[in-house]
Amino acid sequence: MTYNFIKVMHILSMVLLFGTGLGSAFYKWMADRSGVVAHIAVTNRHVVLADWIFTTPTITFQPISGLIMLHMLGLPATTPWIRASLALYGLAGVCWLPVVWLQIQMQKMSAIASENRTELPLVYWRMARYWFWLGVPAFLSMILVVALMVLKHSLGGES
Repeated sequence: MTYNFIKVMHILSMVLLFGTGLGSAFYKWMADRSGVVAHIAVTNRHVVLADWIFTTPTITFQPISGLIMLHMLGLPATTPWIRASLALYGLAGVCWLPVVWLQIQMQKMSAIASENRTELPLVYWRMARYWFWLGVPAFLSMILVVALMVLKHSLGGES
């Protein structure tokens, strides 16, 4: 595999990761705002599925492809923009792991409420707030990671 192939796959993976995360967050947030339990249940099921199909593979591929490119270029992981990117990526991951757990719990609760034609429990709405606020630093971190990927030349980076 060539460096350019890995780089294209790395960028496409980041686009898919970013797009899936933002799209899932938007649709879940809008479904929750609707208050329609059946709609919330279906959307939660799709958000959890999207995380398994798209987010999990891309979140795994990103550091692997990044480290392969570093090795190909002979760049040390101690390069400032790389260290910053890894720290921000780690912060996003620390936020994402509880978000995944929350999404699964909310998916289960909403499915039960939809089947039983009942209201969502108050704990659902508390989890939804945690889910939203954990997404803020994760999203901002990923924006900064993309910015570092693009602006690395002006920060003393290579390729």
